[in-house]
Amino acid sequence: MATYKIDAAHSDIIFKVKHLMITTVTGQFKTFDATLTTDKDDFSDAVVTFTADINSVDTRNEQRDGHLKSDDFFAAEKYPELKFVSSSVSKTGDGLVLKGDLTIRDVTKPIELKADYNGVVVDPWGQTKIGFEAEGKIKRKEFGLGWDAVTEAGGVVVSDDVKLQFHVQFVKQ
Repeated sequence: MATYKIDAAHSDIIFKVKHLMITTVTGQFKTFDATLTTDKDDFSDAVVTFTADINSVDTRNEQRDGHLKSDDFFAAEKYPELKFVSSSVSKTGDGLVLKGDLTIRDVTKPIELKADYNGVVVDPWGQTKIGFEAEGKIKRKEFGLGWDAVTEAGGVVVSDDVKLQFHVQFVKQ
């Protein structure tokens, strides 16, 4: 069984959400951890666990980050981390599909991520590293991130759809 730990210095955990339906705001989690275990070179039996520290959310705006940590969204004081645990990996014509359960606040729902395996390399220090990119989409309100507001014209301030993007590198243990 091969075990890989995420290389946080060479990984990004990103989310994107429409604001006022005219632009996209990007955020990330700065503090996170992940483990991938597998017996197979094609990762078809891989198990992935991932956690992110809600208090590490960063949208390049301190006021917005504070709002995201509040009870209107993540309720970071009560629910300090989000978690993903994979349930299956399957090959598709152009990559992998990673299915699993995402927990935000006290809500756990199944999600699906489309993933690309970017290869394996031994770095100059002799460490074996593997890289993946994955993306998916969730409805934030399904996870209890229910804050909402409308503009004077009746438009939505924050979209319900949240795009997820993972650019990750793992180090073989």
